[in-house]
Amino acid sequence: MDAPIAAVIAAAGSSSRMGGDKKEYLPLGMTDGGGEPLSVLGGSVLAFTSSPRIDPVVIVVPADGEYAARLSLPARWLYPAAKPRIFFVPGGATRRASVHHGLSLLAAYGPRLVLIHDGARPWVDGDLIDRIIAAARTYGAVIPVMPLTETPKELGPEGFVIRHLRRSLVGTAQTPQGFAFPEILRAHEQAAERELAEGVEYTDDAEIWGEFCGPVASIPGSAGNRKITFPGDLR
Repeated sequence: MDAPIAAVIAAAGSSSRMGGDKKEYLPLGMTDGGGEPLSVLGGSVLAFTSSPRIDPVVIVVPADGEYAARLSLPARWLYPAAKPRIFFVPGGATRRASVHHGLSLLAAYGPRLVLIHDGARPWVDGDLIDRIIAAARTYGAVIPVMPLTETPKELGPEGFVIRHLRRSLVGTAQTPQGFAFPEILRAHEQAAERELAEGVEYTDDAEIWGEFCGPVASIPGSAGNRKITFPGDLR
């Protein structure tokens, strides 16, 4: 039997670049398998609830946002007897803190692996999820990466180029990112301690694993797995 796998979907951000709209609750222009219209968050959640390998799914929402999050999802997904189980947890002051809240809730369920996903990536597909699960079992930590199509440059504080980077050695990270659960939870605990003591800010979970656990593997990402950041991204 497969080891238990859980998912954390981060949807607690302010959506400040969307012109005042909470992007995860906007209509996606798609329906689920039952004909229900999907929100952005619904599209993100559907990919994980469609996998028979994932249970439970934890959605991290703004501190006062559980009701709105529930309204943005098809009601039948939230029945007490529904599988997979969907839980909501309030987020924190940063993305890292929000994910940490989700991981802490999962501790009671003892998953072996956890997939951490941005709620604003509604087009993630089952193939990518399956590939992340397989690689996380092998390596303990894995992220999907997309190659760059333009040549990157590292800039100094005054805007001058200080390093010419090789495009073949640089990529952009997507989610879901997959991790061995006990280790990523402990790494978040250590990151929280360092944040408090030194004011360090972490931008994604792979960075936290890399600092406190070890190497992070990568697999090819998916061109369709886009993240919604600006209003035009929904077109």
